[in-house]
Amino acid sequence: MPRSLRIAGAWAAVLALGLTGCGTSDDGGTRSPEAGTKAAAHAPDRVEPLKTAPKPVLPATVTSADGHEVTVKDTGRIVPLTGSLNEIVFTLGLGENVVARDITATFEQAKKLPVVTRAHDVSAESVLSLKPTVVLADTTTGPGEAIDQIRDAGVPLVVFDPAKSLDDVSPRIEAVAKALGVEKAGAELTRRTQSRIDAVRDTIPASARKKKPRVAFLYLRGSASVYLLGGRESGASSLLEAAGAVDAGKESGLRKDFTAITSEALAEAAPDAILVMTKGLESVNGVDGLLKVPGVAETPAGLDRRIVSVDDGVLLNYGPRTDQVLKSLVAQLYGDAK
Repeated sequence: MPRSLRIAGAWAAVLALGLTGCGTSDDGGTRSPEAGTKAAAHAPDRVEPLKTAPKPVLPATVTSADGHEVTVKDTGRIVPLTGSLNEIVFTLGLGENVVARDITATFEQAKKLPVVTRAHDVSAESVLSLKPTVVLADTTTGPGEAIDQIRDAGVPLVVFDPAKSLDDVSPRIEAVAKALGVEKAGAELTRRTQSRIDAVRDTIPASARKKKPRVAFLYLRGSASVYLLGGRESGASSLLEAAGAVDAGKESGLRKDFTAITSEALAEAAPDAILVMTKGLESVNGVDGLLKVPGVAETPAGLDRRIVSVDDGVLLNYGPRTDQVLKSLVAQLYGDAK
């Protein structure tokens, strides 16, 4: 298993390796990933900032997740060290102040910024060369020496707990907004995000409430021969349940984040559909390649080729675009079902 999965948990590695691409649909059942991949190529990967750019109220003093008290006096040059933090800062309306990005921040407004973090490994030298006035990180960001080096240079650095479920979306947005002195914008974005999530959940067909589809989340990296089945701590359960589905891995008793795929584990999970990241699906040469992974073809999902794919860069971000993830899941799982 990759080192990042062992150290930070597989859900963090999934975010670290995420890129872009999103599946859509083709019929009234679970949607065709082939059709989805083609449609995704034309879908713009953008965030939607608040209509009015906020004016930070500074200084702002907050307690970092690693215990440090941090005072932010200037937000003129912001460096977010994860893709999800980039997304939040841009959506709050402070994108023009961002001077760097993590490799997973591939949305249109950020993609031309210099990359200073890859797979949660930050280059302190690259960060400091950009003369940041504030740096934002997650508890999974490292190495620790790099974080210390940035702090020792006198740069305010705020660490946040990663979001792992829908319940974390609002607190995380609000925490970032508070650190940047834009609490009112944070409250506005929280309301907008929650309203949109609620609206998507209202579209789940009545049939799903009678018989919830079982969905297995598979983490795939064919080039590295990594084939994992998500369990209770994978990070996907909250999304699947919000989409009216059952997390098949969690329901079958898998307590860890991810477990190596075996025919026995898949038979126990018995998924009606399989959720994958778009780049992961590409890494095994599409649906035909996925069906060659031991045990997949024998599941109900494999027999019916019911594969759901979602952008790597947003699937587990649990942030301002979570409603879009839910919308994609619902569309692919249910199609035109009522």
